[in-house]
Amino acid sequence: MGFLTGKTALITGAGRSVLSDGRCGSIGYGIATAYAKEGANLVITGRNMKKLTDAKEELESKYGIKVLAVQADVSEGQDNEATVANVVKQAVDTFGGIDVLINNAQASASGVTIADHTLEQFNLAMYSGLYATYFYMKACYPYLAKSKGSVINFASGAGLFGNYGQGSYAAAKEGIRGLSRVAAAEWGKDDINVNIVCPLAWTAQLEQFQKAYPEAFKANVKMPPMGHYADPETEIGRVCVQLANPDFKYMTGETLTVEGGIGLRP
Repeated sequence: MGFLTGKTALITGAGRSVLSDGRCGSIGYGIATAYAKEGANLVITGRNMKKLTDAKEELESKYGIKVLAVQADVSEGQDNEATVANVVKQAVDTFGGIDVLINNAQASASGVTIADHTLEQFNLAMYSGLYATYFYMKACYPYLAKSKGSVINFASGAGLFGNYGQGSYAAAKEGIRGLSRVAAAEWGKDDINVNIVCPLAWTAQLEQFQKAYPEAFKANVKMPPMGHYADPETEIGRVCVQLANPDFKYMTGETLTVEGGIGLRP
């Protein structure tokens, strides 16, 4: 029995993904696994229903928790607010409320310079990241206020350090960081904990980035001082578990940088 037993966490972008060597290759799935080990029931979203179904089956069978998998894609040209409202409604109907919201999902055209970026590529990052975070925060707010819950959003070193070829990605992540700081100020009265994580984990997406854009990868992705990239479950996931701990509320509004197993407050 973990300290999150009976709690409900909604995690976006949490489909099961693996690296070429078979290890966990998704931050979202790593977080979901860490939460499942603490007894939390999960609502997981993503664009690929098979990855969500695979995650649901594995998490339920291994950890004895309940998982609601909902296909959802926030993108240009559709009623995104209705899409998110449907996810939140299903979560509340199934589990009775929401205790933790983790906005992890993000798509982008990394490796493309600003001059070469198309509007479609820019909107891909903004809708899947910034707009999705906004819609989920707004829809979950009443339930988080009731549960005195936590919001954990994901930003990036791309925005903090200005990574080459990641203009739209950095813009979306910096928008998320600003939105989160405002939410921390506005929602403090409701005892809602709001934090940002800026991770550097070895994921299937990063693995693909290295193969597709080796020069951009070499210029932007530096080995952390610890000598290894963070593990999606045991390091990124455990940081997110700690941020849902009621005793951790003094950290509200701060930014955590997670590189090679270290959680730092800049």
